Formats: sequence, structure tokens, C-alpha cells
Amino acid sequence: MRLIWIATCLAITLLGGQASAADQAQNKEVAVDKAQVLEQKTAEKGSVAPVPKAETITPSEAQAVDPAGKAPLKDAITCLSRTIFWEAKGGELADMEAVANVVLNRLGHEGFPGTVCEVVKQGSKKHACQFSWWCDRRSDHADEDAPYAAATEIARKALNHQLTDRTHGAMYFHSKHVKPEWAREYIKTAETRKFVFYKPHDGTAR
Repeated sequence: MRLIWIATCLAITLLGGQASAADQAQNKEVAVDKAQVLEQKTAEKGSVAPVPKAETITPSEAQAVDPAGKAPLKDAITCLSRTIFWEAKGGELADMEAVANVVLNRLGHEGFPGTVCEVVKQGSKKHACQFSWWCDRRSDHADEDAPYAAATEIARKALNHQLTDRTHGAMYFHSKHVKPEWAREYIKTAETRKFVFYKPHDGTAR
């Protein structure tokens, strides 16, 4: 009887694990599809209008896309999450949200690409990356679970148009530890603990 009970429990556990994996796979697929629609709408209209509830990415869906921080950089959630994680690593919530703001502000703007991943990877073929983490020749895998989960949640909110733009329309930023020459050509719009943000005088990307 005991062996039968153990076998039954084992079977239930295995089935539960399979169901959980199936749910996660479904959540991932749904999230990737929703994110693609949302980034297209943002790129085409430059809109920050509220997203209908049925079209928003849920927390469980977003976290299912790249839970280990090692997925290929092929979808909007992964590309945005990884950018937030690496660019603002060790920073505060405001730093992380502001990095997300810049990526979304660039999306579809004249002079910038029309998808999140293309925005993040822009300039890499010319060895002049817009986001330094993409060209630093180090592993792109996220190496801290909790901060990466937080970055993913911020990416979700950004794509859902649920983040306030802390940067006031900025399309460029730099660390406070440096003073790049290019910053003189732009209008300073905001600061966080780690970064200073800018936008062009005439709205034209360079």
C-alpha cells in the first residue's frame, strides 16, 4: 500500500511539473506576441495612450519569457529587460525606469529603429553601440535573479505604457561619472542618482 501511495504522489508531482511548464510556455508565447503588438503601436504612433487591459502584458506572462536571464535577445521583453538590468545595474528604481523610458522614447522616432531589439543593438555593426553593455564583449546573461526580475517588471510596465517618463522625452543619457563632449549639443531634461538625460534641441536624432 505504501509503495502505491508513493507512486501516486510521484505521478501527481510529475504531472504538476509538466502542467506548470506548459503554463509557463503558454505565458511566454502570449507575452512575446503582446509585446510585439505594443512595440509596433508605439513605433508607428509614438503613442503613450493607455493600453486596453486585454492587451497588457501581465506580470506572470512577462516573467515567463526569460526567467533565467539567458534567453537569446530576439524579443522586446528580453531586449528591454536586459538593457535595464545592465545599464542601471546597482542603481535605484528611478535609474532603471529612466533607462526604459529612453529606449521607448527612441522607438520609432526619426533616426532610430522600429523595434526594441533594434534600438538596443543600434550601432553595433559600426562598433559604436548606443548602449554600452551590448558591445562590451562580456556575457550578456543576467547574473542576479532578483534585480533581473525587477528589470523585467519595469520592462513590462514600459511596454504597457504604465510608466511615467522620468526623463521628460530624453533620448540620450550618460553616467554621472563621465562628461562626454556630445552632451553640450543637447538639452538636459532630467537626472537620477546614476544618470543625466538629454534630448535634441530640434527633436532630431543624431
